[in-house]
Amino acid sequence: MKKLVLLALCVFAAATVFAGGKKDSGTGASADKSLEQILAKKRFIMGLDDSFPPMGFRNEKGEIVGYDVDLAREVCRRLGVELVLQPIDWNAKEQELNTGEIDCIWNGFTITDERKQALTFTPPYLKNAQVVVVRSTSAYQKLGDLAGKWVGVQAGSSAQDALDDAAAFRASLKGVIEFKENLTALMDLETGGVDAVVMDLLVANDNIHRSGKNFRILAETLAPEEYGVGFRKADAALAGKVWETLQGMAKDGTVTKFAVQWFGADISVIR
Repeated sequence: MKKLVLLALCVFAAATVFAGGKKDSGTGASADKSLEQILAKKRFIMGLDDSFPPMGFRNEKGEIVGYDVDLAREVCRRLGVELVLQPIDWNAKEQELNTGEIDCIWNGFTITDERKQALTFTPPYLKNAQVVVVRSTSAYQKLGDLAGKWVGVQAGSSAQDALDDAAAFRASLKGVIEFKENLTALMDLETGGVDAVVMDLLVANDNIHRSGKNFRILAETLAPEEYGVGFRKADAALAGKVWETLQGMAKDGTVTKFAVQWFGADISVIR
């Protein structure tokens, strides 16, 4: 009988130690202080590419504006924190996030299975696709017409991922030139440095509409995709609160107002 009691006590003690260790390991929900930290410091640092219209870009006054900027600013207002806009090298965005330089990546950031392994994402807030932009005067009508041609793409972007995934199309090209920004790639397209540019549909539409440049988009797309806000893997509490706030903004019509302002229609998929 004494042996049974002693055994039970040992099992209970071991379970207690294991539970305590698990709580302090940083893997449990109780260890996630991401939201508390943002509310305490009253600053939320948004990492973005400041040359990515209409999601985030600099206007004629040099101010960073855009759809994602408006969404983030309103989220921060409702949380009672200051929004800090931090332009980053898009090719090093995950490094910026994981070293704590920024609190999120929010700028037309495509959700992919690979990225979900390393980051925590909100659910999608916009749908998008990767498309090919060419000069209006060119003869190209479909992807196959670009065989043996030069194609430009932003380094580290979802467009580059889509191009890499379209193995047969990429193999048919003469070569791929990487640019730091989409706007630089489009400038090269305009001057004939490349024959086409792979980029986000929403960004391509906005650029063509606002610039009036002699571009068009091929009807055949490379890949459909969805935008989400990316956080450090452990920051589920912060990601959840941002999404909850966005849902509230969708219900009261704020998201619709911003979408109509930047896209001409409510294309949000926040529910």
